[in-house]
Amino acid sequence: MEHQIIIPQTDPKANYLAHKAEIDAAIGRVLDSGWYILGQEVAAFEQEFADYIGVRYAIGVASGTDALEIALRACGIEPGDVVFTVSHTAVATVAAIELVSATPVLVDIDPATFTMEPNCLEEAIKKHDNSRLRAIIPVHLYGHPADMSAILDIARRYDLRVIEDCAQAHGAALQDRKVGNWGHIAAFSFYPTKNLGAFGDGGMVVTDDPELAEQAHLLREYGWRERYVSEVPGMNSRLDALQAAILRVKLHYLDDDVARRRANAALYNRLLAPTGLQLPSEVSGTRHAFHQYVIQTTRRDDLQVWLRAHRIGTLVHYPVPVHVQPAYLGRLGKPGSFPCCELAAKRVLSLPLFPELDSDRIQHVAQLIEEWQKSSQP
Repeated sequence: MEHQIIIPQTDPKANYLAHKAEIDAAIGRVLDSGWYILGQEVAAFEQEFADYIGVRYAIGVASGTDALEIALRACGIEPGDVVFTVSHTAVATVAAIELVSATPVLVDIDPATFTMEPNCLEEAIKKHDNSRLRAIIPVHLYGHPADMSAILDIARRYDLRVIEDCAQAHGAALQDRKVGNWGHIAAFSFYPTKNLGAFGDGGMVVTDDPELAEQAHLLREYGWRERYVSEVPGMNSRLDALQAAILRVKLHYLDDDVARRRANAALYNRLLAPTGLQLPSEVSGTRHAFHQYVIQTTRRDDLQVWLRAHRIGTLVHYPVPVHVQPAYLGRLGKPGSFPCCELAAKRVLSLPLFPELDSDRIQHVAQLIEEWQKSSQP
């Protein structure tokens, strides 16, 4: 039997325990209210989250994938329309595009930030018939913002909508402006391990555009403006009041939690600098939210096995680029199509990182990595 992990890669329970009394009280408040879907609790969280991001509108939905799908539909994306995104991402990004029967076109990443490379984006745009080009979904992967200034400049020149995938970037910013407040519309996930995590699935669509907000409101609940009367074909994707209440508590601590993530990442950087591993970078003018602390090494699998043997949890985000996964191979690309995505998939490893991770455990992980290097040298 494999030894029990003593330092997990992530630990959502620790975040619950850190705020247990407040969260338990919030849950009790909802249970006592008798209102469990949407309602005042969700409306309050929507306003608080919109204020946090710096936009006028936030629409709570059932998951991050639903948030992307609703954002696409709100933008008028139709079957056959072309939407550009990256291949090194959670597959949900591409799945959402196909859920609206649009055509995903993948582009390569910047190998330093793991986010959409603007020159690759423009090259991909030039290869396609302009009559069907509709949108770009940059992904703020691992918590590092994509190059939104360059991407928005390209979007303006080609008249494309920009839908930010912020699922891993709660609290990240460029030039002191939070992600989710750059594109036409944005999608967040509240999966339990996210920087702002619920106790189940949940998501949010945010925008400063009243027309897009109105469409998102209609789409999330059957197209209803008046109950039981559908103005447009919609779906059932509602944030429940329990999750909203929990998220309202945790939102108060989000900036503190991100600050702890950043401090932990800085400690990793200092301790691992002598190892020669490729460590995460942070572009000047950006605020990395460090949803993940991702190193790179050509001996990734060996290091992961070593750490697991020493009861340290790690994960690979993500081991197979979308374009070479069985569901998409041949349709969205082939091996060699996006070399930076493919290289990253072979080299990346997410080390333990969460706000409650203390310096002693980080030092232990770093020490084990140093021992691994010494033991594996010829």
